[in-house]
Amino acid sequence: MAACKEELEAPTEQQDVARGEENLPISAWPPGAGPEPFQYTPDHVVGPGADIDPSQITFPGCICVKALCLPGTCSCLRHEEAYDDNLCLRDTGSEAKYAKPVFECNVLCQCGDHCRNRVVQRGIQFYLQVFKTDKKGWGLRTLELIPKGKFVCEYAGEVLGFPEVQRRINLQTTNDSNYIIAIREHIYNGQIMETFVDPTYIGNIGRFLNHSCEPNLLMVPVRIDSMVPRLALFAAKDIFPGEELSYDYSGRYLNLMDSEDAERPDNGKLRKPCYCGAKSCTGFLPYDSSLYCPLEKPNIN
Repeated sequence: MAACKEELEAPTEQQDVARGEENLPISAWPPGAGPEPFQYTPDHVVGPGADIDPSQITFPGCICVKALCLPGTCSCLRHEEAYDDNLCLRDTGSEAKYAKPVFECNVLCQCGDHCRNRVVQRGIQFYLQVFKTDKKGWGLRTLELIPKGKFVCEYAGEVLGFPEVQRRINLQTTNDSNYIIAIREHIYNGQIMETFVDPTYIGNIGRFLNHSCEPNLLMVPVRIDSMVPRLALFAAKDIFPGEELSYDYSGRYLNLMDSEDAERPDNGKLRKPCYCGAKSCTGFLPYDSSLYCPLEKPNIN
């Protein structure tokens, strides 16, 4: 349901959930209320067990000084352009089973800030608002029109190793929200690269995004300076002022679940219900069973 007129007023500096860390202030609704305190970061930070520090520059830069960054000549664009002339993501179709990886030009590239292969790194470009929902806790919505394909925000937090992920999940109670996300990318020879991000204690506004079985955002791994992907969320369709922003927690554009997955218990407990309200709602939040495996006991000699 669209927000009432007074809710869509321009945010003030005093309401900034992002504490000045983003291009634009992020307001909160209702006035005087706000989410539980957490440490704000617009970018990933290294956490316990992480193999790579996401702040380290690991990619070489292109040498496109006079020419535009184009596939075939720019080392950052090895296959095809990710963005069109309007800086919108090209591939936002629901027919795609997996999101295509994106490599943007980075801090070592010789192209300038005008390069159209620099989108996610420019940060938030739309006024957004954290608001209290009826059944889902805090959520995130837009205060202005976001055209299809436009970058909206990142899902940023601590980059963790798998043992730390398991430790944190095993400490959760049934009343705790799980913010940990696992990104699995198929690379070559059947190998899978895993990235675990947790914005519970240190994160950005992406932590307020709720799940929807018919989401209006699409998550795409975007690499800029580091091999650690930035989890960028793009508009999967035109999103209107007052509309809640959401993505599919399952990691797929379409939240398709088989009967076995729908009946699977959540670590011995019932699955958490989904309140997205979509016509195709499955009734339960997606569940990644691999994160709930029992902790391995250390070998004792």
